[in-house]
Amino acid sequence: MIKEKRKSKHYTQEQMAKLLGISLRQYVRIDNEEDLPRRDVLNSLITELELTNEEIGEYVRKMSKNIA
Repeated sequence: MIKEKRKSKHYTQEQMAKLLGISLRQYVRIDNEEDLPRRDVLNSLITELELTNEEIGEYVRKMSKNIA
């Protein structure tokens, strides 16, 4: 879901990593749904990608299952 939202905003992975203040490698893991971002990074993602409450809930539930 994050990847699709990023692409709809026409951001590259490099641009998102820079906007979020994280490494490209870390962002790629978030984009590929391999890692749940820290709270501060998640808050920045919400702002930059204009995520709705429903999308945030769906993303966190999915990632919690993937990581557990």
